[in-house]
Amino acid sequence: MAVKRAKRNGNGRTLYLGVDGGGTKTHIALMTAKGEIKGEAFSGPANPLRVGVETAVANIVKAVNDACDDGRVSRLDINAATLGLAGVRRIDQRQRVRDRFITSLGIRNTTVITDAEIALYATTLGKPGLVVIAGTGSICFGKNEKGKIAISGGWGPLAGDEGGGVGIAQAALHSVAKASDGRGIATTLSQQASEYFRASGPENLIVAIYSPQVDNTRIAGFAKFVVEAAQDGDAVAVNIMQEAGTELGLAACAVIEKLGLAKTKVPIGCVGSVFKAGELLTKPMIDTIRTVAPKAFLTEPEISPAHAAALMALESQRGSNNGGG
Repeated sequence: MAVKRAKRNGNGRTLYLGVDGGGTKTHIALMTAKGEIKGEAFSGPANPLRVGVETAVANIVKAVNDACDDGRVSRLDINAATLGLAGVRRIDQRQRVRDRFITSLGIRNTTVITDAEIALYATTLGKPGLVVIAGTGSICFGKNEKGKIAISGGWGPLAGDEGGGVGIAQAALHSVAKASDGRGIATTLSQQASEYFRASGPENLIVAIYSPQVDNTRIAGFAKFVVEAAQDGDAVAVNIMQEAGTELGLAACAVIEKLGLAKTKVPIGCVGSVFKAGELLTKPMIDTIRTVAPKAFLTEPEISPAHAAALMALESQRGSNNGGG
């Protein structure tokens, strides 16, 4: 589905807000009733489990203000909003974010759902399928033809994030520590990590990585250097990326089996910055998936998750106006 950018010379249009908020950044899209994008903006993270509800909503509000400036419109023109956020699997967490958001912007027609749900909609536009998100963290979300949903992953940096930026970076740091001690093989990641975390050498990384300034976002940022090292042929980095792809594939397999999609030609959307690694990640991922679902295939979203969220807000209001739920 092509998403057009609206001309900026219109006045008085009813607008619909879509929010894609993750552990690193937030993307905002404002859509007209005709499905055209009126304004967009980015801001900081909006995962309430990682940054708190107040900071998450503050970052969303900042992006909304910037998007309104981009589209030369007023916040009062926004009729409904769909917020797709990481870290809101629990109902009470969604309610807290919704209440704070409404207090801040007064948009009562607001729905808060997971970032995985808007990413799936961006991929299938409401049809059955899966989406795998690999950004700061990782999660797989799917829906079958009966509307049943299933989730795998999304456990965060302490219990999960395999295949996400944090998981990849942590695996790299484990390898660097082992190499430094003589417990593992040498890797170019030792020098890369020292430079990235501003340590004088691998032996001093232990001070740098536990600095109060090093949060999950900072750690996840090291993943791109792991990708580069793998592309340059570093054996340790290659193995880390293969394991990351396999883990993402296993998450998809779990969802496929829960939804009974193993025999179908199921589309699996790939969303998130980690997928910039290309086949280093996607080959072991699809190889793993096809052990249970031979007809499955990887695909890119039709539209961005933020655009999908705005479209969901628009369609939700259309349904309400037509007497729907």
